Amino acid sequence: MPLQRVAIVGAGLAGLACARTLAAHGTEVSLLDKGRSPGGRLATRRVEQDGRAFSFDHGAQYLTARGPLFAATLDAAGARAWPEQGKRVGVPRMSAIARGLAEGLDMALGREVVALTGGPGAWMLRHVAARRPGSTAEDDAQESGPFQAVALAIPAAQAAALLARPAPHLGRVLEMVRFAPCWTLMAAFPDRLPLPDTLRPEDGPVGWAARDSSKPGRDHATECWVVQAGPAWSRENLELRPEQAQAALLDALGALAGAPLTAPLYAAAHRWRYALVETPLGAPCLWEPTRGLGAAGDWCIAARAEAAVQSGAALGAVMAR
Repeated sequence: MPLQRVAIVGAGLAGLACARTLAAHGTEVSLLDKGRSPGGRLATRRVEQDGRAFSFDHGAQYLTARGPLFAATLDAAGARAWPEQGKRVGVPRMSAIARGLAEGLDMALGREVVALTGGPGAWMLRHVAARRPGSTAEDDAQESGPFQAVALAIPAAQAAALLARPAPHLGRVLEMVRFAPCWTLMAAFPDRLPLPDTLRPEDGPVGWAARDSSKPGRDHATECWVVQAGPAWSRENLELRPEQAQAALLDALGALAGAPLTAPLYAAAHRWRYALVETPLGAPCLWEPTRGLGAAGDWCIAARAEAAVQSGAALGAVMAR
């Protein structure tokens, strides 16, 4: 019997691609995501400091398309080339690509799914307000459902935790997937730094740094930088406090500039615990029709945003069948 009502946990590229595919087959889809906006690691942070607005693409820096599906997705979103042909960014920010894919979908944001209850054909999702400092897992607890099937489009470790009770054998399959973390610095400066628009140092803490405000459609009057630490440094310093990671990466950026940096107008550090896929699942998606449970993400295929779309679309297609 065709699926009529499905829940998708996670509104990143994989979850959105899965939702779009199911919706095209006439399935009613509900998405839940703990973020404030769709997109997952296709993220943009906008802040105001002393009356000035700054914007940072602190997740994926650019996207590349190897196949027609993702190329068409980027075309439809109006993505433009940066920093060179073959690499593209959303305009006016990276999150615009996800927002376009999310248009018209039923979505609950700021909701963290903490448990799957019920059973095959009648799954219930227990979810809470996205946890902030001082909150608990039981704050504002709610349940949604029933759903005939559930797709988990979140990092493999988080999917495994949700599957531990209803489908422990699926959770164990996901334990093989490995991610590298990434500490990311966002900083705005009063003056232009003596650096090229992009850097990929061969050694040191920094794996990638970019003048984010040089991207097309951004405010070029600002001097906004995104600095991503390399996997080794991020793993070694995973449990730093954000202010410690911020200070360390500002020092590293100053070393690349060859001079101490002027005091930033704004600075913050963000930790991506599941940033870069190191060991993928090796299959397009995970799906068990007898239970109506599945999972998708770039971690199924490879460390590329395109892989997330491919995985989500693959799961949506097999669920629709």
